[in-house]
Amino acid sequence: MNQNINKKVKFIDLGQKDYKATWDYQEELFQEIVDTKIENRKKGDDDQQATKNYLLFVEHPHVYTIGKSGELSHLLLDEKALAAKGATFYKINRGGDITYHGPGQLVGYPLLDLDNFFTDIHKYLRYLEEAIILTLADYGIAAGRIEGLTGVWLDHIERRSPRKICALGVKSSRWVTMHGFAFNMNADLAYFNNIVPCGITDKAVTSLHIELGRPVDEEEVKDKVKAHLKALFEMEWED
Repeated sequence: MNQNINKKVKFIDLGQKDYKATWDYQEELFQEIVDTKIENRKKGDDDQQATKNYLLFVEHPHVYTIGKSGELSHLLLDEKALAAKGATFYKINRGGDITYHGPGQLVGYPLLDLDNFFTDIHKYLRYLEEAIILTLADYGIAAGRIEGLTGVWLDHIERRSPRKICALGVKSSRWVTMHGFAFNMNADLAYFNNIVPCGITDKAVTSLHIELGRPVDEEEVKDKVKAHLKALFEMEWED
């Protein structure tokens, strides 16, 4: 076994934080991990430094983001309308199309060196989805995947009224990840009416509180998601 494998993950709950400020912080941590990997390539095996891993939880003020392959036409608001709704907009370097972040939504940003876990992006995405699927099961809600689409869906089997409850969009370079998932807990779904979510026109968006018919304890939800991620990735929490 490689002695430099590090499954310890530093968990940081940022509370509510501006999207751009969080993005900058992600970039800083991402670059720190990449720089360590680059330096390790110059060293012998005995001198290499284990790379760090992070898991950030955050709630953003109202914001729309669009990935590298996204269509600007999927944002249905101009600058004036965005300002009127108290929302901002960013083009970013993740995969995927347009999505919304806002209060009542758990956004998770794993910054992991997958060399510490497994070098398989497909498996990585499925594990992020699985953590949300297992969390929903804790609340008695059956959720799953729809072939050809990322994220977590309700009514994913019979598809009479398929509803997305968690969106995914990630970036990976040198097997280091950033960006992540957005899980609607107590989200105001009216904000999704201003976009074509993830470029999908024929499927709805939902939130855990709507499916349960009551507001949810967001700290409880976060604890469940965190625990499932830990188990799936076989993480150890770093003090």
